[in-house]
Amino acid sequence: DDKQLLISDKATVILPYHRELDKARELARGAEKIGTTGKGIGPAYEDRASRKAVLFGDLFSPDTLKVKIEESIKEKNFLLEKMYDQAPLDTEKVFKQALEMAEYLAPHRCKDTSYVIDQALKDQKKVLFEGAQGTLLDLMHGTYPYVTSSSTIAGSACIGAGIGPVQISKVLGITKAYTTRVGSGPFPTELEEEVGDFLQKKGKEFGATTGRRRRCGWIDLVALKYAIRINGITEIALMKLDVLSGLDEIKVCYAYELDGEKITEYPNSPGDISKAKPLYKSLDSWSEDLTQVTDFEDLPSSARKYVRYISQELRTPIDVVSVGPGRDQTLWLSSIF
Repeated sequence: DDKQLLISDKATVILPYHRELDKARELARGAEKIGTTGKGIGPAYEDRASRKAVLFGDLFSPDTLKVKIEESIKEKNFLLEKMYDQAPLDTEKVFKQALEMAEYLAPHRCKDTSYVIDQALKDQKKVLFEGAQGTLLDLMHGTYPYVTSSSTIAGSACIGAGIGPVQISKVLGITKAYTTRVGSGPFPTELEEEVGDFLQKKGKEFGATTGRRRRCGWIDLVALKYAIRINGITEIALMKLDVLSGLDEIKVCYAYELDGEKITEYPNSPGDISKAKPLYKSLDSWSEDLTQVTDFEDLPSSARKYVRYISQELRTPIDVVSVGPGRDQTLWLSSIF
C-alpha cells in the first residue's frame, strides 16, 4: 500500500526520559540556549551513538525492552536529579508507556524498510525521500553548535533508507524566496526591524513544531551555494514568492565581507559566519498580488527577473515556484519527474 506508514525495526525510539533531559538541558543553558524543540531528539541520538538506544524492534520484545529502559533510565535520572535539579522518572511508568507505544504502532512495523525500497526501485517505481530541516542545521556541516542532532543533507537519505548513493537521480533543493531561521545561531541577512516583521507576519513564519517566531531576512545566495554544493542539488523549488509582494525594495545577498575582504564561499568556521557582513544587490520590487497567478509568464516582470537572477547566480535551474500554500499555487517551470 503506497499510503502505508512503514517504520524500520532499526529506528531509534524517543522515550519520556529523553524529552525530560532535553528540556532540562535547554533550561540550564539560559541565554545560551540552542533552540532545541525539547522533544528528546538530541538525547535519543546520544543513546544511539553510545550503543544503548531502544530500537523500534525492541518495543515488541518486552523482556529486552524493560532491561534496556532500566539501564538507560539510571543514567538519565542521575543527570536529571544531580545536575539539573529535576524530578526523576519512574521506570515502571516509562515501561508501560513504551508498551502502549508498541500497541499503537504495531500496524506500521516493517522489519526491513531497505528491502521494501530496493524492491520498489527494481520495479522502476518512483521513490521520493523527503528531508527535514535546513542544511545549516546539519550536525556535521551546519552552524555548529546551533544545529540539530542528525544529518539533514541529502546524502543522509541513503543512510537512513539503506540504499546506495547511485540510486539517487535528482536532488530538489527547497528554499524560500527569503531566508528564515528558528532558534539561536548566526544569521548574516537577518532583518530585525520593519521589513523583518513584514516578512514574518505575511509569511506566517512560526516554527512548525514549537510555534516559535521565525527570524526573517533577505535571501542569502552565499548560504544557498553552499547548500547546493554539499547536497548535490540538481534543481531548486523557490517557495513563498508571494510574500515579497508590496515591499518598496528587494535585496539579495550575493557575497559577504569578512575581515575586510569580499568572499562568495560560505565560511567554514562558525566564528567567521558570525562576523560576516552581507553584501547586497537591490532588485526592482513589485506590488501585485501573486496568489492567483497560475503561469510563470503571468508574473510581474520584476518577479520573473528576481527568480531568473537567483537561478543565474546559483547556476542551478529553478523548476518550481510557489505563490501560496495551495497545490494550485505551484508554478511548474519544468517537470522534476
